[in-house]
Amino acid sequence: MRVVAETANGAVAEAMRQIEPHVVAAYPITPQTEVVEEFAGYVSDGRVRTRFVPVESEHSAMSICVGASAAGARVITATSSQGLAYMWEMLYIASGNRLPIVMALVNRALSAPINIHCDHSDSMGARDSGWIQIYCRDAQEVYDTFIQALPIAEHEDVRLPVMVCYDGFIVSHSLARIEMMTDERVRDFIGSYKAVYPLLDRDHPVIYGPLVLYDYYMEFKRQQAEAMNRALEVVFEIGKRFGKISGRSYGLVSSYRMEDADIALAALSSTARTAEVIADELRDQGIRAGVISPRLFRPFPAKALLQALGGIKVLGVLDRADSIGAGMAPLAADIGAALQSAGSNIRLYNRVYGLGGRDLTLSDLKSFFLSLERAGQGKEMPAHFGYLGVRED
Repeated sequence: MRVVAETANGAVAEAMRQIEPHVVAAYPITPQTEVVEEFAGYVSDGRVRTRFVPVESEHSAMSICVGASAAGARVITATSSQGLAYMWEMLYIASGNRLPIVMALVNRALSAPINIHCDHSDSMGARDSGWIQIYCRDAQEVYDTFIQALPIAEHEDVRLPVMVCYDGFIVSHSLARIEMMTDERVRDFIGSYKAVYPLLDRDHPVIYGPLVLYDYYMEFKRQQAEAMNRALEVVFEIGKRFGKISGRSYGLVSSYRMEDADIALAALSSTARTAEVIADELRDQGIRAGVISPRLFRPFPAKALLQALGGIKVLGVLDRADSIGAGMAPLAADIGAALQSAGSNIRLYNRVYGLGGRDLTLSDLKSFFLSLERAGQGKEMPAHFGYLGVRED
């Protein structure tokens, strides 16, 4: 193990070097550019034997990834925001063909208006595209998760592409202390790649992309959904196996001070770390507050999340993406569905925050926490949906 000061983007590039995939096809886009830039340097310097394909667009990048993966290669890419949107058609091709591509997705707002800063509208827009989605809270988690993503995607019970999502600029460009494993340990962990039904196996010819109409299309989609559901156990198992070699185990949902909590906030990615600061402050004031953070979003870990909630009375859910016209944002909608299915009496309050990189202040977080506390005591009934930190004029 070695300890370095590195950004999350640099950590992903280093993880890619250690993995040494057969093919990387990517196009630079802020705030992902450093990933591609640094890895291209490794290729240019001869430090990896990867075939790096610079392309003219993100649609072409994912098209090449699909072709290379179908041919039998281990494939990685990276993008952000409009880049992911430009890949849209090919995201479904990758997942529908059960191709285990791994993508670093550095979360950034979607246009218009043009914005280069963080929110989760890009990945949330793709939440039903058939890709596994894992959200990371800090740079260490980004590095660790990116390494785990390969055996998750390639597992025989899964065979689905994986997005490793982390906050643009907030995490991608912030210098952090990261513990990195040796190249040998990383490669032992991910293992050698075993292609399944590769196009280039002339002794066992296969076809990709056939026309399938109403007679069998639903069966294809059901099999894909079943594989996604199996990924829950696989992600958990691989997270624990990673812990044995690194000392850092990973589950499906991270929880903080939830053992005896009365109220809690749920949030993805780096915001969960900020919420923990306020939970500590409120604990000092006698308010039993906690924080939960789903690490896995697709497939949605409903059972693990319900267990993490324990005996709380009120839950606030923070979404860094809106679902315009739906009346509830994506994370809250899924948590609400889980609570409804379980017959839970936990009251849920949803707030959209941080769109386009808007700062979420400690005072905003504390105010929301305290409104949850008052709701739990029956003193106040805040709106079930709203915006946190938005100008009111």
